[in-house]
Amino acid sequence: MAASFLEIVELPTGEIVLRRSDEEGEPLLTMKFSEEAKVYLEGEHLQVAKAMFDAGMQEVAEITRPQSEEEIPENRVLH
Repeated sequence: MAASFLEIVELPTGEIVLRRSDEEGEPLLTMKFSEEAKVYLEGEHLQVAKAMFDAGMQEVAEITRPQSEEEIPENRVLH
């Protein structure tokens, strides 16, 4: 995936998307909170979405990081 600026936007539909800021088209990721979750989060659902997107991007960076053969585990356990 080419490097570009990413933005997090809440659409009029209530969906929160991660998309490239310089392109039109389909978002890279889409997230939607229920009204119950929004009430529970006291309107801070965008901050939670940002934290979730950040965590996902950090995991992608870890997964795609070049590794030497000694660093590659035989079995990878996800929790």
